[in-house]
Amino acid sequence: MSAVTFDLWHTLLYLSPEAEEEYMEAQVTVASEAMRSAPQRPGAKLRPDHELPVLFERSYSAAVRAAEEGRTISPEAQFRRAADEAGRVADVPGYLRALERVVARLPFARAPGALELLDALKDDGHRIAVISNTVGELGAFLRPVISRMGFDAYVDQYTFSDEQPWAKPAPEIFLATLRAISAEPASSVHVGDGWADVEGAQRAGYRGTILFTGLPDYGMRYRALFAARQGGGPSANFEAGSLPEIGPIIRGLLGGAVGGRG
Repeated sequence: MSAVTFDLWHTLLYLSPEAEEEYMEAQVTVASEAMRSAPQRPGAKLRPDHELPVLFERSYSAAVRAAEEGRTISPEAQFRRAADEAGRVADVPGYLRALERVVARLPFARAPGALELLDALKDDGHRIAVISNTVGELGAFLRPVISRMGFDAYVDQYTFSDEQPWAKPAPEIFLATLRAISAEPASSVHVGDGWADVEGAQRAGYRGTILFTGLPDYGMRYRALFAARQGGGPSANFEAGSLPEIGPIIRGLLGGAVGGRG
């Protein structure tokens, strides 16, 4: 069984740079407010309120660095670590509820040509999966967004790093995804916008990798945290500036006439 796996953020859906910047700021605000309203942890030193954003950003940055090494530190664990350092009781459920409300309001847009490409790939008989590093939010928060955008009709498997021990570029997250859809790496292609997509798929033994560069630039904070290593890994087999370019590349790699149902 052949398969095509996709990154999610900046590949199938995206935020404008301005909205992405606001979202990154909102993540810090939500965490800081959840800590500010929490009681002091017994026996702990209470850190002043103005330090709370710094403590959370430090914990968040550590999770990003762990993801670069292929390890997952979930949003729950990030918040708990920051709250512990702040000397506060970690109200994880309250923090996650507030973060979920933020994610639900985000003005996500579907990448141009995304559904048409997925339709064509399904028409060609390929299995389709999404592999996403969810460092700043839960995959559970993104599932309703994905469903509203119509991806569920085409995607056979969603793999979110907060639900796994691994994050991209660990090959294990790619291999676990392929096992879930009964596909082999040698008959699979991965499409994504970052070095972790290319490196992870190549380490997993994929037949091909496609670096996608066709969406708007990253927000400032997102770029500083997540895109710092862009271009720092191995080269992709192919590069595409739009999703419609990807169908013929996959056809050349996996065979089939990528042409949709019309």
